[in-house]
Amino acid sequence: MIRALFSAGSGMTAQQTNVDNIAHNLANANTVGFKQRRTQFQDLLYQSMITPGAAAGTQTVVPTGLQLGLGTRPSSNEVIFTQGNFQATENPLDIVIQGRGFFQVRRPSGELAFTRAGNFHLDRDGNIVTADGDPLEPNITIPPEAQSVTIAQDGTVSYFLPGQTAAQLGGQIQLANFTNPAGLNSIGRNLFTPTDASGEPTLGNPGGQEGLGTLQQGYVEASNVSVVEEFINLILSQRAYEANSKVVKAADEMYQQVNQLTR
Repeated sequence: MIRALFSAGSGMTAQQTNVDNIAHNLANANTVGFKQRRTQFQDLLYQSMITPGAAAGTQTVVPTGLQLGLGTRPSSNEVIFTQGNFQATENPLDIVIQGRGFFQVRRPSGELAFTRAGNFHLDRDGNIVTADGDPLEPNITIPPEAQSVTIAQDGTVSYFLPGQTAAQLGGQIQLANFTNPAGLNSIGRNLFTPTDASGEPTLGNPGGQEGLGTLQQGYVEASNVSVVEEFINLILSQRAYEANSKVVKAADEMYQQVNQLTR
């Protein structure tokens, strides 16, 4: 019964973590470029009363054994990098990646971070920056008098100046790709940094031979969170928590009966 208490308690703790993850997903259901996380669990140690395959006689072995598990724990909450829906905007600096890849941005610390959120703006110097003011890498500058900014599918940025008929080249957007995007480290503000699990980024132009996606101007990628799916997961998590709490109650009542045997 002691094992039952601790096993059920670990199940309740695991479901609390699951609900925390669901709450985070729902809170970011309208966050541009957000990728949902899915909580995964694994069982804990087993106490072997009879080991499977142990000798049952001189010529026979135990076919199944007797092993009692000691509960569960959250093992990870993997980022799911499925494509979110595209939303049309009126901002020519909004860009969506159709396929694989991440935008590169330079943080104030000087390190590179990566994001799927393509809602960009211009700062006072004409640099293309994120909503937090972090510049796009490589840096692209557009003069304040520029008109009709165009971002091609291959990441080429061009614009027209007043009185000129020829387009001016503003720069080239490069994308980064990772062997294991789920291994990226989330640092908030829709930014990721590489880890040993994700591997080093592979850089290239959009639509290139590196398997990178193409760019679409005037769109942003919405969150890939499914509100309906998250509410279903919430109900399942609540029921699992309730079931584990009933196990705790049942084990406690059994202990109560044992304690009353001597009375």
